[in-house]
Parts: sequence; C-alpha cells; structure tokens
Amino acid sequence: MLNRATIDRVVAAALEEDAPWGDLTSEYLIVETAQARADLVARERGVFSGGEVFEAAFRLTDPRIEVQLIVEDGEWFEPGAVLAVVTGPARGVLTAERVGLNFTQRMSGIATLTGRYVAEVAHTRASIADTRKTTPGLRAFERKAVRDGGGRNHRYSLSDAVMAKDNHLALLTRGAVDGGWEAALTRALRAAKERLPHTAHLEVEVDRLEQIEPVLAAGVGTIMLDNFSLDDLRVGVAQVAGRATVEASGGVSLDTVRAIAETGVDVISVGALTHSARALDLGLDVRIDAP
Repeated sequence: MLNRATIDRVVAAALEEDAPWGDLTSEYLIVETAQARADLVARERGVFSGGEVFEAAFRLTDPRIEVQLIVEDGEWFEPGAVLAVVTGPARGVLTAERVGLNFTQRMSGIATLTGRYVAEVAHTRASIADTRKTTPGLRAFERKAVRDGGGRNHRYSLSDAVMAKDNHLALLTRGAVDGGWEAALTRALRAAKERLPHTAHLEVEVDRLEQIEPVLAAGVGTIMLDNFSLDDLRVGVAQVAGRATVEASGGVSLDTVRAIAETGVDVISVGALTHSARALDLGLDVRIDAP
C-alpha cells in the first residue's frame, strides 16, 4: 500500500507546505557551499518505521543529499542509537529536517505502540489489528507503521470488504415481522452475501450475545464482538465454535488487551494504534562544515 509514488506525492506536499517559497533562514544564514552531516538519534527506546519516507524528505529537497539507513523498519532500538546518517549540502539538510523527522517520529511512535500491544498477547492466538481511525491522507503511512510494529491491517477502506455495523443492522431489521428481527437479519445478510463477488469478505459487528446465531446463520466470514465484557467474550467464542473468525473491539487498552486475548478471540482491533500514538522522541544532530 505504501509505494514510492505515494511517498513522494505526500512528502512533496509536506515540503511545499513547510517551505512554500524556500527556507529563508538557511538561505540567509548558511553559505551555499556548506556541507553537513546529520545523525538521526534515538532519545528513547522504540521500533523504527518510515526509513524510506525519511529518505524521501531529503532526496526531494536536494538530490545531492545522501541518506544511509542504519536501522531497518520494524527493528527495535535503544536510546542513543544512531538510526540514519544524512550527508550533503547543509541548506538542503536543514530545510528537510523537520519534515523528515515529523514522518519518522509519527510512524515510529505507531510502530512502538503496536509492538507493545503485540507483546502483551504473544502467548495467545490473538493478533493485533488497526482500524480506519487514521489521519486523513496518511493512512498508507500509518498502516505501514502498524505492520512494522508486528500488527496486522484491517480493511484498508470502505471499498475493500462488507462490514455491517450497528447502524446497518438496525436498518436491516427495522419493522421486521415475519420470524422477528433474528430471521430478518439472517435473510438480509444472506441476500447480501449472494450478491457479493466470491472474493469479497463479509464481517458483521454485534453488541450482544443473542445476535450471534442469526449472524452466523448467514455464513459470515468474521463476527466482531463489540464492547463485550470478558465473560461475554468467552461465551461468544464458545458459541461461535470456529464457524467464523472472532474479532474483539471496544474498550481495548494496554491494560486490558492481555485479558481480552486470553478469552480466545482471533483478532483484537485497536483504534488507539493510530489515533492515540504519540510521536517517538527522535532527534537530528547536525554538524556543518563551512569552507
């Protein structure tokens, strides 16, 4: 999902936003012939993400700048570690510094938070997945960071899968008479499944135990147990009994994710991976050599 064309398009827009008519400070204070070396240094422990994006910020500013990545995406590092080395014309290095840092700090923060969630459930069958609660325009970047942290991606967009949530179910069962809401829900989901291409996935969110059987009767691929208590999650997993993938969502934090995973669910989706991750503390230590 995150290819070079996407990286260059988004990073170029960020550079234009940050220096629409050039970098006045560097142009007036730094001689044109000055060269620089800059070390990307970790101020805290974390997981690296966004190396190619970091490199693009400097390459698109001045193609003469070289970036050597010391640490690979997905690799844990300790405070003080040098993650990348940047060399080239000092003006360009200083101009690209903030944009390059913004991207890799944000992506590394997401990767690090994801890695902490993944570690909490490593002893279980559950995988950690993200959601669509991403920064508009940066979904591909943030989803890449989740993968670097050891997590998995949920559907990329509304166009990728059918996912019926509470509002959809309310509309499908409104005014149900023949067989009650349970039969109406099963009929509606079956009808949708029959119209879908065979490659399309069907997931349904439920918020109470009595919805599980009518949903499973339609042959869905994944059932999401939303905001269930731990006891109800265990009951729900036993009730599904392998007939569909079981996803847990809602009320997930680093304090609760281990207990949720231990109920036996297959997937735990966590919006906080992208909407609440803080930027990791990384710094660019620059040395300028003026002739």
